[in-house]
Parts: sequence; C-alpha cells; structure tokens
Amino acid sequence: MLRSPATLITTGVDYLTMTIQVMGIHGLPIIHAGDDLAALICERTAFEDGDILCIASSVSAKANGQTRNLTEIEPTERAKAIAATAGEDPRFIQVILDASVDVLLESPFILAAVPCGHIGVRAGVDRSNVEDDTATLLPPDPMAAAAGIREDIQRIAARSVAVILTDTCGRAFRRGQTGHAVGWSGVPAIRDFRGDTDLFGHPLTITEEAVVDEVAGFANIVMGESNNGVPAVVVRGLPAWQGHDRLYFRPEEDVMRQALRTFRQNPESAP
Repeated sequence: MLRSPATLITTGVDYLTMTIQVMGIHGLPIIHAGDDLAALICERTAFEDGDILCIASSVSAKANGQTRNLTEIEPTERAKAIAATAGEDPRFIQVILDASVDVLLESPFILAAVPCGHIGVRAGVDRSNVEDDTATLLPPDPMAAAAGIREDIQRIAARSVAVILTDTCGRAFRRGQTGHAVGWSGVPAIRDFRGDTDLFGHPLTITEEAVVDEVAGFANIVMGESNNGVPAVVVRGLPAWQGHDRLYFRPEEDVMRQALRTFRQNPESAP
C-alpha cells in the first residue's frame, strides 16, 4: 500500500503552482524469478492516470531471472587479474565482464558500458539485497522491460502510468550515489528547452533537462538504501513535459569516454 507521501510544492513558468507526491509502495514480498511484478504492485497501489512508477532495476531483474549464481561461474585469467588488484571475488568480476560491451576502466574500479548504452561502476552488477553467491544484472533491454511493466499495469489497473527503472550510480567529480534512470516508458527522458527563452528573453540553445534522472533521484530518497525494503515508488502530480529520449551520448560525442580510452591506451599521458 502507499504510505507516508513526501510532498513537494514548487512553481514554474509553465507549470504554475503544483503539488507533487512521492509515495513508497510498502509490503512487497522478496521478489523471485517468475513473479508477476506488475500484479504485486497493483495489489498494493491505487494508481491514477498520469502517475509515474519508479522501480529499482534489481527487482525487475530478479523477477525476470536476470541473476547469476557465482558458484556456477568459472573466472577467466583476465577476471582473476582484475580481482587481485581490486580485492574482489574473481567470479563476481567475471559476471561484470560478461555483462559489459566496453570496459572503460579496470582500476581502481571497473567502469563499463552495457548494451543499452548505460555506463556504470561494475556495469550495474550488484550483490546487495540478494541471497549469498548471487549477483543481479541490469535488464538487458531496460526500455523494453519498462514498457512491459507499463502495459501490464494498463491491463490490470486500467490506468495510464509511466514507468522508470532506476539504478543507484555514482557521479564524476562528486562523492555519493544518486538514483538514475536506466529504462523508461510513457515519458520522454529529456525535457528540451532549446528554442525557448530565459527570464530576460535570451534564447536557450543547449539546455536539456534529464527529467527521468531527476525523478529517479527523488524516488531513491524514498526507496532508501541498505535494508529499507521499498523497491517501488509512485510519483504523482508531475505535469507532462515535451522532449526526446536521447539520454545517452553517442560514443563519438562523449568526451569523457574518449578521454578514458586515451588514458587506458597511454597512462603516461595523464597530467
């Protein structure tokens, strides 16, 4: 059931005054492979049209069986070498390498890209809030996973609800982790202000707001970390926005990715 909504009052040039509620869905059981995640959520939630449902990607992965049992993993020599440097289980490192399409850093931690375009520490592979010797992976196609949950909710609850799959990620240049969107359906990722003007009439040429990440970050506050046990959150009252879904830079336009690749190829080039 929904409990203890956190309420945010804000104003905006286009939005006037609005009330946004961010509500954790409590009482969900431990999710296992094969569980009907959408049905379990609908049993505990009275959705309204326009709601945004944020779900921890690890829960979606568990429901879809996207986990690896470390006892069944045979690490390669590369995994063993990285593990020795990082002080990690080589089987866990092998799962990370298997999930990655591009490893940008191996030390002091693995920073890797996964097929959907997301780049994260350990490729988003996680061992928290799962059974011993188990690792969860990011959904291989998180956009399709989010769309599937959205369709299921439409079928079960007869409500039009957007869905964002979230993951906790660190940020360059800053300490601490925040929630990020890794898959979404029913809302555009980016609110595009290009072509608009600021308060003084100056044209905006580069301003693009990653709204799905902002929503995921606030949802993460309600989800909490460690043993809170709130893997799903409803955001209500956020007006619709216009934009696009090009959240990830293409490799050729991502200057950070290019710099990391240069550093890996020639560490002596670092200042």
